[in-house]
Amino acid sequence: MSEEHNNPQLVENLTMLGRKVTDGEGKLEVFPSPKSKNLKEVTLYTEEIYAHCPVTGQPDFYSCKLTYWPDEACVESKSVKLYFQGLRDAGIFCEHLSDKIARDFFEALNPHAVRVELIQRPRGGISITAVSELKR
Repeated sequence: MSEEHNNPQLVENLTMLGRKVTDGEGKLEVFPSPKSKNLKEVTLYTEEIYAHCPVTGQPDFYSCKLTYWPDEACVESKSVKLYFQGLRDAGIFCEHLSDKIARDFFEALNPHAVRVELIQRPRGGISITAVSELKR
């Protein structure tokens, strides 16, 4: 294993990994991408995103496939989990949520591109898929 992988400087700015955190801490944290630049694409997937309708207040449940093409940074997965947990109290439509997630990841990582596919589980028999993409 290269020394790069064991470098303490990779994790010195990560504040959530390895400690107990409370709900609502939704800051996306990053660490440097591999120096070799062989890493071309990263995909994260979850079925545990919750929000609610901004009009009716009814709960909405989502799955999300998020892909980004890293440049200088990668996102730390525990911060992603906490970011998604922080959306629980958001009153937001699926389409706006997809856009928000894409923009938040783009701002935190400054990747070459990010793509968010957000699928709202059926409510009233209708499922919604919203796809947002941002590129440099």
